[in-house]
Parts: sequence; structure tokens; C-alpha cells
Amino acid sequence: MTDATHRPDHEPGENPVRHDVQRRDFLYVAAGAMAGLGAAAAAWPFIDQMNPSSAALAAGAPMAVDLAHVAPGQQIIVRWRSMPIFIVHRTPAMQATLRLPRLLNILRDPRSEEHQQPAYADNWSRSLKPEWLVLVGICTHLGCIPTFSPDTGTLVANEPGGWLCHCHGSKYDLAGRVFQGVPAPYNLPVPPHHFKSDTTLMIGENPPGASFDLGSVQQL
Repeated sequence: MTDATHRPDHEPGENPVRHDVQRRDFLYVAAGAMAGLGAAAAAWPFIDQMNPSSAALAAGAPMAVDLAHVAPGQQIIVRWRSMPIFIVHRTPAMQATLRLPRLLNILRDPRSEEHQQPAYADNWSRSLKPEWLVLVGICTHLGCIPTFSPDTGTLVANEPGGWLCHCHGSKYDLAGRVFQGVPAPYNLPVPPHHFKSDTTLMIGENPPGASFDLGSVQQL
């Protein structure tokens, strides 16, 4: 785990609210599975990012994320509009699992028919680029933060991994699609985003000509 220097969550006298950013945005690096929600929250180290001010981000201003050092198979987490945004560099093997018939048969919404993503991510990979997945990391059941468990068999025996919400057991695959038989009713939302370059991701900004905002998703 990378060492990091922690800073206060908010200025004295401020009242933290879910949709208000209370501190500068940080890049949280989270690679592999983490043991439990509480452990995950405590385990996120962070690195300062050159992003808009907290007030601008709270209002939904776009933010740039440098992907140059995100290794294949790794997840990083950034904070945008006070929400954790999961970014995963999916390997070819991870991508290959997304269309397995046996996996699709145990997902609640395998073809993403509920509008939990913009039209430009309404595809088999739920992404603009199959190797890059961008999700709002908030469980669609009661708003907990799932943990990354990418290894085969960590969620369902002999099936690809994804995310596990330790609060009530909801599970999502490597496209953020919810499994059947868990409390969460919807897939994890895909936020507005596009790629400014091969290594620069813009969160909170749609590609040219597209229009989407998170207010249109079924549940967040």
C-alpha cells in the first residue's frame, strides 16, 4: 500500500453532506480486494490531483484523471461531486468474461436495459473503451461502497469477480452489473465521462454531441 499524508476531511465548522465536497479531491488507489467496507474506507491512500476547487467539483465541474500509471487489472478511485468513482483498467481476460452466457444468465440486468448509463456506454462493456470501466461506486441498495473483488470465484463459485457490498451482500460483475438474488435492484451507474486523450479521462463531461447527467438514472 502506498504511503500517504492524511489531511482533515473538512474545515472547522463545516457540516459534511453527501453531495457537497468537503475537501480537495484526491486520487484513491485501491488495487485488489479489500476485507470489508470499514477496512476499505480506512485503507484508501491518496495523492493530490490538479483538479478544480472543491466548490467547483461540488457543483459538478469536470475533473481530469491521469490514467498513465494505472496498471492492467487495477482499480483506482477518485472523488467527484463527493461520490467515489471507480475506474478499472480491464485486462483482455476480464473483458472476455463479460459476454459469457453462464454469467449473463445469473445477472439481473445483463444487457443494461435500465438506464443506469449514458447511451454511449449502453453496450456489452458498459464503457466508451472496453479496457476502461468508469462507475459511480455507490451500491444501488442503500448507498454503501462496494469493494473490488476481481478474482474468479470471489463472488460466485467458478464465476468472474467484480464488486461485493459487505453491508448486505449485493454483488456486481466487472461491468458493474448486479447479480440476481441480492438486495441491490440496479446496476452501478456510469457517470458522464469521455477521454480527452489516450491517458486523460474527463469525469463529469460527456463526449461532444452527447447529453447525459446522473439525475436520469433509476437509483443512486
